[in-house]
Amino acid sequence: MSIGLLFAFLALPAYGAPAGTGATAAQLFGSIFGYQQVPQRDITVFPQWLDVLEDQITSDLREGTCADVTSFNRCHLTEWHGFLDTIRDLPRNEQLERVNRFANEQNYVLDIENYGREDYWAIPELFLENGGDCEDYVIVKLFSLRWLGWDVADMRLVVVQDTNLRLPHAILAVASAGDIYILDNQASVIVPERTIVHYAPVYSISDRQWWLHLPKG
Repeated sequence: MSIGLLFAFLALPAYGAPAGTGATAAQLFGSIFGYQQVPQRDITVFPQWLDVLEDQITSDLREGTCADVTSFNRCHLTEWHGFLDTIRDLPRNEQLERVNRFANEQNYVLDIENYGREDYWAIPELFLENGGDCEDYVIVKLFSLRWLGWDVADMRLVVVQDTNLRLPHAILAVASAGDIYILDNQASVIVPERTIVHYAPVYSISDRQWWLHLPKG
């Protein structure tokens, strides 16, 4: 599948799509965590992200039932889609809370234990079956919100440095109602990014672009 087709898929309007924040989101992300952003165009430097986009489309189209016991039990996807159907008509802030809570209930498992690799970005299918680490939580949250109708321009996977733990971490940043909210597997509550002081953004990724984040000044 071509990269162009993948991006076209993400850009399609979703059922019941709420109004996005458009240009406002771009302005908000421009100063996330008090850092400036430098846009980058070559998204192919993140092959794992492109693999996730393509594999997710294939996963959703794959035939199967809850009785399958081969490579994957389809009940995981059935339950996920059923959950999304139950919250489709809720207010946007409630959708954020529910999606964050649903994902955070999954088991945290290191990539080396799941896949024998130091770093592996899993599609929701694999994450819901096997658990995963921080970027896998972000991916299932992003696709959940996408299927609920959220605009991809309002969401970014953000890799940060946790200055408290001195470790890299991944979170989902979502622009909504004039603010950016952080969905984090390390936090049960969604809060505006301006209230968080221990994350230093390194880079962020959207559908067809990525950004470096640098200190202002």
